[in-house]
Amino acid sequence: MTIKSNEKKKIFIVHGPNLNLLGTRDPEQYGTLTLDKVNTAIRKKARELDFEIRIIQTNHEGRIIDLLHRRRKWADGIVINPGAFTHYSYAIRDAIESIQTPVVEVHLSNIYEREEFRSMSVTKDVCAAQFYGKKVDSYLEALEYFCNRLRG
Repeated sequence: MTIKSNEKKKIFIVHGPNLNLLGTRDPEQYGTLTLDKVNTAIRKKARELDFEIRIIQTNHEGRIIDLLHRRRKWADGIVINPGAFTHYSYAIRDAIESIQTPVVEVHLSNIYEREEFRSMSVTKDVCAAQFYGKKVDSYLEALEYFCNRLRG
């Protein structure tokens, strides 16, 4: 897809399963951070970078796949936090690989320092980059990545 230099870049953000419970889910791991706070920070950063964004949260694997398929033509880049699907969803991996839109995987926590099963990402190898362990800053780094990638 050819992008005109003056055209606003479009980034689609996908929050996966259980992220709607931030603020009450596993406070030792996530603190008091809520999904609203994450989205507020993402929107602020997107304005700074002059990105148009759309954000969705879903707990359903098939919906994530449908959204990736649908948004591939709209988005210049996709940021995804696949949640637990990171560790076993070959269906989401295949969708990411198939859409030919650059995708960046993010995680609030450091998945490599948690339970053993979380250290495996089946989606990482088909993503352009992965940011993790920095809470909301993982998402903001992904937006910066796209700023550099899309604007050269």
